[in-house]
Amino acid sequence: MKFWFMLLRRRFGSVRWRTRVTLWGAATLAGLCVVMFARLADLALTGFSDLTQGRPWLPFLLTPTLGMVVVYLTQRFFPGSQGSGIPQVIAATRMVATGRPVKRLVSLRIAAAKIGLGTVALGAGFSAGREGPSVQVAASIMHAAHRFLPNLRVVRVQDMILAGGAAGIAAAFNTPLAGIAFAVEELGRKLETRTSGVLLSTIILSGMIAIGLQGNYNYFGRLNVSDLTVQIILPVMYLGVFCGLTGGLFSRLLLLPQRFAQHPVWAWRARRPVMFAGLCGLVVAVAGFASGGLSFGSGYGITTQLINHGQAIPWYAALTRFIATLATYYSGLPGGIFAPALAVGAAMGSNAAELFHLAPQATIALCMAGFLAAVTQSPITSAIIVMEMIDSHGMVISLMAIALIAKAVSASLGPELYQQLAIGFIKAETARTAASEEPVADKSAPSL
Repeated sequence: MKFWFMLLRRRFGSVRWRTRVTLWGAATLAGLCVVMFARLADLALTGFSDLTQGRPWLPFLLTPTLGMVVVYLTQRFFPGSQGSGIPQVIAATRMVATGRPVKRLVSLRIAAAKIGLGTVALGAGFSAGREGPSVQVAASIMHAAHRFLPNLRVVRVQDMILAGGAAGIAAAFNTPLAGIAFAVEELGRKLETRTSGVLLSTIILSGMIAIGLQGNYNYFGRLNVSDLTVQIILPVMYLGVFCGLTGGLFSRLLLLPQRFAQHPVWAWRARRPVMFAGLCGLVVAVAGFASGGLSFGSGYGITTQLINHGQAIPWYAALTRFIATLATYYSGLPGGIFAPALAVGAAMGSNAAELFHLAPQATIALCMAGFLAAVTQSPITSAIIVMEMIDSHGMVISLMAIALIAKAVSASLGPELYQQLAIGFIKAETARTAASEEPVADKSAPSL
């Protein structure tokens, strides 16, 4: 018995096995947190819908007030938790590779704030998603786990962050292939041999946790599309260009605070972030009232109905969602744009199908992939993520085609959204670090 005990201890007490256990434990925890965030987000969306049912005036009070509270808490106690979370993870992978601190971009404190404050924002009716924040949550957990590795040189910290971000997407959408594509296309831009094992094992474990707790579901249900013919070519081309133009415009508008930071509007936002958030909440409330409630929340509910039933919705649904999402992003709340962008694309597809007499469900799926690809300029991820969310592998070629067309059109209008935002975070953190390292002048010395 003693012999076998010593053999097992020698075998599983090695650095390799302790590394595996640490990685598997962190991936499991990341999956649990993403699932918990999903459950809380669903409760928040349902609570807002129930609370405002028959009370169309309530969002005019609830949304601005809770928005101001969330932004105050973000600014005062949880700086770094605002926004999508994906640009922060991209910036963190670049900064940590050069030895710079990233605690204001990925940390357990930020992960907790992303979940808690993001849930409150959804409960206030803001047009935000939980998928981008889930990327930052999972990346933060994997980053924190790096210090517990028996040998810190076995796995690089940037590989841990990269794997966590990919696992966040995979667990949030239940789309493992999209998680891998997202890691290569958006987060890391390359997949090294030493990274691939950590990446795949983290995605698999996080995905298994999500499936075990949520079930093997499709995010937007199952889309039954008959075999597509060559007649789909022209609609794909036209819709690709249209989605590219609208998505490119949306991306450029999201970058306005960064590109024109000295403009009076954005300068005032920097001085009065809480008050600005209240005004943004008022815009969201107005958009929701004008759309009959279609622009509130992440858009998951209405998009699911469109995918499963192909029903027609008012022409202004896409416009109000577009405006509400911009206002939510400008407010500085913790929240992503993945789900709202998919909702905008779904509304556009529904309108296009009705206007041009196209197959509604296929057109909706195409516009979802096209608009998301135009906003993020990540066509492979966008096509795969829509394909997996609706379980329609027969549309993979047409989804990839419209995503590539939309990305090409959007790229002619402006830079990549997440990469550009990541550059902004890197510059801000660099400036903050430089300011903190400036020598303090000796007040006892005479001034010259």
